[in-house]
Amino acid sequence: MDSIGEMDISSNSQNEGTLMNVSHNSGTSSSSTSSRYENQKRRDWNTFGQYLKNHKPPLALSRCSGAHVLEFLRYLDQFGKTKVHTPICPFYGHPNPPAPCPCPLRQAWGSLDALIGRLRAAFEENGGKPEANPFGARAVRLYLREVRDLQSKARGISYEKKKRKRPPPQQIPSLQLQVPPPPPVINKLKVR
Repeated sequence: MDSIGEMDISSNSQNEGTLMNVSHNSGTSSSSTSSRYENQKRRDWNTFGQYLKNHKPPLALSRCSGAHVLEFLRYLDQFGKTKVHTPICPFYGHPNPPAPCPCPLRQAWGSLDALIGRLRAAFEENGGKPEANPFGARAVRLYLREVRDLQSKARGISYEKKKRKRPPPQQIPSLQLQVPPPPPVINKLKVR
């Protein structure tokens, strides 16, 4: 993958106006041994780099801010496949509408959230400092929360955090320790 210093991307008249997933040949054959997540992270990183390259004017990654990340996320909405009903739509709040409607297709919140997570990791893996990571900017977090809430209301489905599956407790019969309960807390109030 490209390093932060190498992401100063200049305009290329041949590719202006298009965003492409560009595969990058590094010196190693990491694509054959990389996980699906790593491959997707690399593709996302290259896509964001191409977006910066096609930006008017071209934008260096070192000058990229949370506002540019939001611009990128809004740009991606045009490729979305999730129907998001507007408040004036008769199907607003219905998870399974009975008929088609003209509401726009957008990127699903979960897809955007996962994308930002991968780009945030890729930024740091490519030499970026965590405190300067535009993908972790407060504005990006607020935007994702707003998208989640809007889509939740529009589809009538609440997004709840997934509960972590805990492994069943392993019992060791010979070494069970009895921990006494904590002492009761006594609240002492001074009366004047």
